[in-house]
Amino acid sequence: MVWDQYEPKKWTDDDLQMDIECCGICMSDLSTMSDGWGKAKRPLVVGHEIVGKVTHVGANVKGVKVGDRMGVGAQGDSCHKCSNCERDEEPFCKDGVVGTYNGEFKNGSGPSFGGYALKWRGEAHFAVKIPDGLESHIAAPLMCGGITIFSPLHRYGTGTKDVKKVGIVGVGGIGAFGLAFAKALGAETVVAIGHSPSKKDAAMQLGATDYISTADGSKELLGKYKQDLDLIINTANHTSQDYASLIKCLRPRGHIVNIAIPHGPVCPIPIGALISTGAAMGGSCVGGPKEIAQMLQLAADKKPNFMIEKRNLSDANQAVVDMEANKARFRYCLINDQAGK
Repeated sequence: MVWDQYEPKKWTDDDLQMDIECCGICMSDLSTMSDGWGKAKRPLVVGHEIVGKVTHVGANVKGVKVGDRMGVGAQGDSCHKCSNCERDEEPFCKDGVVGTYNGEFKNGSGPSFGGYALKWRGEAHFAVKIPDGLESHIAAPLMCGGITIFSPLHRYGTGTKDVKKVGIVGVGGIGAFGLAFAKALGAETVVAIGHSPSKKDAAMQLGATDYISTADGSKELLGKYKQDLDLIINTANHTSQDYASLIKCLRPRGHIVNIAIPHGPVCPIPIGALISTGAAMGGSCVGGPKEIAQMLQLAADKKPNFMIEKRNLSDANQAVVDMEANKARFRYCLINDQAGK
């Protein structure tokens, strides 16, 4: 990446503009920069975990004023008119989702650019106020990584009387958020299921009540939790995931929800395990602005331990390399040290 100027989207009365304070690094940024998800549009400014101070507000924008601290996640636009958008399910817009970067706004106002930058301009509908008491460098990575796992934990009732025992598969950037949020939502049992035993201590600090390493198979997992967990969130993208063993750990009518996309064909769906447990298997992506606001307020109130490391925006290239090398424990946030330079 190089520092350069670019032409933002054309200003509309539905927009706001911010001076960026910080931006989290998401694996989606790396996949897009490397053309791993298809040829990206150039010029490209990645980053969809943005927090900044509002400097301009469009005439049609209500409830936002100059100086407000706002966050922007992975979605930059939707049609606003379909049945999914009308019920606050904008990430499932029937007309398609526009990304915060590498996209084109539906009103023809131009391309979308992200937060590895000094300023951001975009549609105000997808910007969310950051609650007082929540630090910007904590809020930023929640705007994508956090909401990706908060949404299924929240939607499937974590902390209610029917969902007290939760398993999180994969203790990485998103899995770490999952452990912290499961605890904050009121789960009594939070089982971290990882491949390497080296992450046990960190998992326990994040909120896990138990850690199971599957490096030598799933015997210990099944021995402890067979037909016991109410909900399992799978954050791992292994193509050889042992879904049958995970499903057998669910109580009757439990749920396993996938939030990671494997980089190749996955193992066959274990129909027998699903039928024998009555379990349901599904998927989830990010949440809409209203759900993001709920997540941010919970984070402000409960102050979970998310383990987020600050990096300077001027060192973004090295931070990306370190992220790719799996050195983050467990999330990086780029702090704008370039303002005024």
